[in-house]
Amino acid sequence: MSEKVLMKGNEAIAEAAILAGCRHYFGYPITPQTEVAAYMAKKMPKIGGTFLQAESEIAAINMVYGVASAGLRVMTSSSSPGISLKGEGLSYLAGADLPALVVNVQRGGPGLGGIQPSQSDYFQATRGGGHGDYHMIVLAPASVQEMAELTVKGFELADTYRMTSMILADGTMGQMMEPVALDLEVKPMPAKPWATTGTGMKRPHNIVNSLFLQPEELEKTNFERYARYKTIEENEARYEEYRMEDAEIAVVAFGIAARVSKNAVDEARRQGIKAGLIRPITLWPFPKAPFAKALTHVKSMISVELSMGQMIEDVKLATDCRVPVTLCNRVGGMIPSPDLVLDAILKQAKGGN
Repeated sequence: MSEKVLMKGNEAIAEAAILAGCRHYFGYPITPQTEVAAYMAKKMPKIGGTFLQAESEIAAINMVYGVASAGLRVMTSSSSPGISLKGEGLSYLAGADLPALVVNVQRGGPGLGGIQPSQSDYFQATRGGGHGDYHMIVLAPASVQEMAELTVKGFELADTYRMTSMILADGTMGQMMEPVALDLEVKPMPAKPWATTGTGMKRPHNIVNSLFLQPEELEKTNFERYARYKTIEENEARYEEYRMEDAEIAVVAFGIAARVSKNAVDEARRQGIKAGLIRPITLWPFPKAPFAKALTHVKSMISVELSMGQMIEDVKLATDCRVPVTLCNRVGGMIPSPDLVLDAILKQAKGGN
């Protein structure tokens, strides 16, 4: 068994990024993700990497664009209001088909909101984050170990599909400490013949660009990009099922809400109620397979969220609205308790809405 190190979730992301070959980090401090930047500030100079605290979040994401254009692994991190500022840059990365990793350790909103954990950036992450037709691969860890593992996976998926990956964690995941095994499997970075690395007079110039003035060309590019997205939806959806084999009530949750919900499911089972949990790990692509399977025996579903109800829309879409789906939530930095989720399960078991 590999040796484990006690780390914060934010630190695990930073260390995993370094292990994955990231040598360029650009960011700006904002609670509750500042430890990512602080860790990179200490480690990057020691390994020949680049750490730069940009003058703003807007500057940071455009620096990411530059390094990604050169074909190198690059990362930025922020929290909710900072990600909003990066929105234009995220769209430019998508328009130029550039791989990068963006970390959002969410806090409450809208506006400055608060510094406590939230999951209310779900729409922003899964529906793009900036202008235009595009997606990001969105990965939602539920442990500090997954913070590390999904960081590596995020880089690999970004390179494979030439697009941005996002780690969408809540503030609890960023701040909590757990033992982490860092013997992570890292695949070699693929060749990037499209990168702007200089030609040495041996090949035609590569051009990285998101501007298409001819409408036919822009349409063709968008159709090609969405064909790639379809492949991702078919091959890269990830999820966990817990006690779903005979479940009549399915709880759906990600991140810290999923950990709380597991306890509630176990207590419901002790009380003779057939409850189970579906935990999406990729929020985009949203995993539809476990919902199709669940529809053969589940009578109702409960979406547990640290938001006013955002993922619930994808749950309803994934089930074609064939079973009732209700919301169990806390917001403003509050986290649903196991008792709150259990109460929602008990209500559904009694036929409530």
